Amino acid sequence: MSGEALEEKFAPLKRYERVIPRFREFLKCLEKPLPKTVRLNTLKAEAEEIMASLEERGIEFEPLGWYEHGIKLLNVEKPGNLLEYFLGLIHPQEEVSMIPPVLMELEPGELVLDLCAAPGSKATQISQIMGNTGHVVANDVSLERISLLRDNYERLGVLNMSITMYDGRRFPLACRFDKVLVDAPCSCEGVIRKDYGALKNLSPGFYWHMHRLQRALLLRAVKLVRPGGIVIYSTCTFAPEENELVVDYVLRRVEGLELEPVEVGGLKHYPGLTEWEGRELHPDLAYCARFYPHVNDTGGLFVAKLRRIS
Repeated sequence: MSGEALEEKFAPLKRYERVIPRFREFLKCLEKPLPKTVRLNTLKAEAEEIMASLEERGIEFEPLGWYEHGIKLLNVEKPGNLLEYFLGLIHPQEEVSMIPPVLMELEPGELVLDLCAAPGSKATQISQIMGNTGHVVANDVSLERISLLRDNYERLGVLNMSITMYDGRRFPLACRFDKVLVDAPCSCEGVIRKDYGALKNLSPGFYWHMHRLQRALLLRAVKLVRPGGIVIYSTCTFAPEENELVVDYVLRRVEGLELEPVEVGGLKHYPGLTEWEGRELHPDLAYCARFYPHVNDTGGLFVAKLRRIS
């Protein structure tokens, strides 16, 4: 497809031309299907046993270089049809979706909240990292999505999870959590490789509508974490209104928060923006990370790591 045709096809994304490096290459990548990646569920079996099972059945794969429990399937179109899926040995999960739980510095026995948990990929990954110890509260506002979450945690053998159904903006302040994940609802630009439908709703009004929801969720999260605890904020979109401007808003209104550098060895990322459309943002937003599809052959992800210091 010609450059002009590409730009026309993905016209709503032209606003990122000076933000996303190698922008034409980025647009070309959006036309390619996402690799099929899955998480090996060590709550059911050792990773080596699961990989041996796949090999015996002629399923080709390669490990993700940065995460020991992630693999890329090379000759499987629908991982959800595999026997290993029904046995709970694997869970289909986009590669960059595995990043936020890894950044949480999870320890056995902790009390953890996933504020927007359904359908449960990250929540069940948190349980896996904690070895089914401690307690994970998986919250979501949608009853329909909660049913998917319940199906996933039962299939994957999760034992340390309870499910709640609150609007995350008003989650009860009854206790403080060691770690909180806010994988916020967003405009989903980062999943365009999987669903072109994400292009339909993009508009300034929609970005700012999501911004107001997201900043309320993050404001609640930082109230719910104990001093010394970590809040991870992530989205699968490129919009600064939903990413850096949300974190900037919260940093300027809540004392006792610090941004920490995001590091994921083996995956290249670009720093968060410290300026957007002539507006200067908090300088520490450079510690955030932007993962672009054409850089690591993945979906898109923005992630920020905040620590409550007081």
